Amino acid sequence: MKYDFTSILERGGMDALAVDALGHGFAPDAPKPGFDPIPMWVADMNFPTAPAIQEAIIRRVQHPAFGYFEPREEYFQSILRWQETRNGVAGLTSDCIGYENGVLGGVISALNVMCSRGGQVLVHSPTYIGFTHALEDNGYHLVHSPLVLDEDNLWRMDFEDMERKLAQNHIHAAILCSPHNPTGRVWERWELEEAMALFQKYDVGVISDEIWSDLTLTGYRHIPTQSVSADARARTVALYAPSKTFNLAGLQVSNIFIPGEEIRRRFRHEIDACGYSQLNAVGLAACRTAYEQGEEWLTQCRAYLRENLAFFRAELQRRLPQLRLIEPEGTYFAWVDCSGLGLSRDALNELILHRAGLWLDVGHIFGGDSGQFQRFVLACPRATLREALDRLARAVDSLQA
Repeated sequence: MKYDFTSILERGGMDALAVDALGHGFAPDAPKPGFDPIPMWVADMNFPTAPAIQEAIIRRVQHPAFGYFEPREEYFQSILRWQETRNGVAGLTSDCIGYENGVLGGVISALNVMCSRGGQVLVHSPTYIGFTHALEDNGYHLVHSPLVLDEDNLWRMDFEDMERKLAQNHIHAAILCSPHNPTGRVWERWELEEAMALFQKYDVGVISDEIWSDLTLTGYRHIPTQSVSADARARTVALYAPSKTFNLAGLQVSNIFIPGEEIRRRFRHEIDACGYSQLNAVGLAACRTAYEQGEEWLTQCRAYLRENLAFFRAELQRRLPQLRLIEPEGTYFAWVDCSGLGLSRDALNELILHRAGLWLDVGHIFGGDSGQFQRFVLACPRATLREALDRLARAVDSLQA
């Protein structure tokens, strides 16, 4: 490969949340002494970003002024071209694109214009933990509609449950995660059409987190929520960012698509009132370069991620048949059912963290019936993945000793 996905990055001492924050905040507990732990929990890559992006950042910081900035039209055109090329989105203009320094900030700003604080918001469970914290910390109440595994082991929306909860709770806002975190589901067009028809029926504003849209697996294609109908386009705020795609989360740049004029006007007033209307100068340079020059790097990254998933799947079948991988269709997560080990939730977490020395996201933080699941981040060199599975297999084997 032209780009490097095999070198193991030394991230310690660089303020990396995945490595340096353990035992603090929402990070996993620190393991017991004696481990050289492997971080596979927070949703960033253990790959260097595309070299063109790093080079653009270096060029930008060589200019010694870091005042206030307004993006040029070229910035917006890079985003629009990317969306048209990858997702078939036509008709968007630069006027439709807003900004906040991260998707979660965009979620809260959008909620603030769709409903009142203290209101109830429909989300699917398992639920991305960032949504849970952001909504609860801002006074919103989550109403969970559980995803259901069908006979083909596909996570599906339960439309009857969704409609019942929309009606009973008088809900005015909902959050979609498309592709879905943590399950890795890539919604089909008919599923989005049916969901959006419900939201239209009950006049529900929709926030669609599409940050994983560039990381679908072979055979699956992201369908932008705003594309499924004219009404969906008008009532949906869609959130995109280069952060997951190119490992740029620390640059705090997101792009928010709001074709609906009234929602867009109110959203802009909201972020102006909060002081979030200025772009990060370094993030601006990184985002534009990613969308203008990052296609080849992303193609190779996705190929490496597919190979990592195949390796992970094969090793589970060979060495850890008690664990069941629910096949992802997108993201770089493996959402694994560990109930076959027959352990309590606490015993399972003890095994993973303190006997195998792996830092994973434990399932119960995603809510619903997820206590026996563990979320693995597969965006790492294969040598790291092999070592992690070796440790896990040894820890599981020790249960029988």
